[in-house]
Amino acid sequence: MNGSPPYARPARPRGPLILTVGLLVAGAWLMARQLPAVSSGPPAEPRTVAPRGDLGEGERSTIALYEQASPSVVNITSVAHRRDFFGRNVFEIPQGTGSGFFWDSDGHIVTNYHVVKESDTVHATLADGTVLEVTAAWIAPTWDLAVLRVDVPDQKLKPIPVGTSKDLRVGQRVFAIGNPFGLDQTLTTGIVSALGRTITSIGGRDIEGVIQTDAAINPGNSGGPLLDSSGRLIGVNTAIYSTSGSSAGIGFAVPVDIVNDIVPQLIQHGRVVRPHLGIQMVDDRLARRWGVSGVVVSRAVPGSGAETAGLRGMKRTRDGRLVLGDIIKKVDQYAISSGIDLIEALENFEVGDTVEITFERDRQLHQTKIRLQAPPS
Repeated sequence: MNGSPPYARPARPRGPLILTVGLLVAGAWLMARQLPAVSSGPPAEPRTVAPRGDLGEGERSTIALYEQASPSVVNITSVAHRRDFFGRNVFEIPQGTGSGFFWDSDGHIVTNYHVVKESDTVHATLADGTVLEVTAAWIAPTWDLAVLRVDVPDQKLKPIPVGTSKDLRVGQRVFAIGNPFGLDQTLTTGIVSALGRTITSIGGRDIEGVIQTDAAINPGNSGGPLLDSSGRLIGVNTAIYSTSGSSAGIGFAVPVDIVNDIVPQLIQHGRVVRPHLGIQMVDDRLARRWGVSGVVVSRAVPGSGAETAGLRGMKRTRDGRLVLGDIIKKVDQYAISSGIDLIEALENFEVGDTVEITFERDRQLHQTKIRLQAPPS
């Protein structure tokens, strides 16, 4: 083998390498000639910081509002549990994130129903980073509201001050605090853009009297508080109008007057308790087939206010003819043409209120008064 290696070493081209090195040396020489010489004067120092003037009154009030309200706001995360194909292992699927806020000193948190919908485990992260597992939840899909409960030390509890929405005015300043895109404790500001809007809830029913605002509301803000300039709760941020899914300057909040009605019922009863007349209704589609406009009483529940007031249900004569029951036309000033109309009219009253019922019997209009009762459990 004459001492030669078992393989031939590839030749290295030398010409291009020499050319490259030469270009680099030339470039460095040119740069050195263009660079200024290092100064031999005094050493460079940081610029003098100009004194800041006093914050404006508006800035101070906004800062104070945020510092007061932010400890009441929490980040909500929810997951669903699923089993693998073989049914042996359970894994978690993130369902979504949103915001919420402490309602009272008993650990109740208010948020949106759609934030916790179809979730098996829900966690609330407090402003200081403490993560708590939700121990109970009650929902009201019709209003896109939910109440959660956590076990939390008293020193970490700060219920949010509650205001009113009935006296809001277009143009007044509002503030939203939430967790858009998972960025916790974010403050945005804007104005009340409009009042009395109607949106469709995730439960399929219309929510009326909704607040429209241009305060930036993005995914993750849902369930967070909308505040007035005094830091009082005036609404629960619930939806945005956007083709991209991000804020387009049109956000909606469920007014606090609705929230302050629904939330105590969820806490006390676990559901929304609405007053009822004590009747069973004929299906609207059947009533329309008969050419009837209004709510046809199928049966007055024994012992109910309707029975006490003398409302009659449907019956058959001896020869088998079906006789219509009373047809409810009005509840106080609210006109009734369907079962939905009746439900929505009764939402304006409380259990124990007395209402005037206008009904049709034998093609004659009559009136009676009925004391509203809670539905049976």
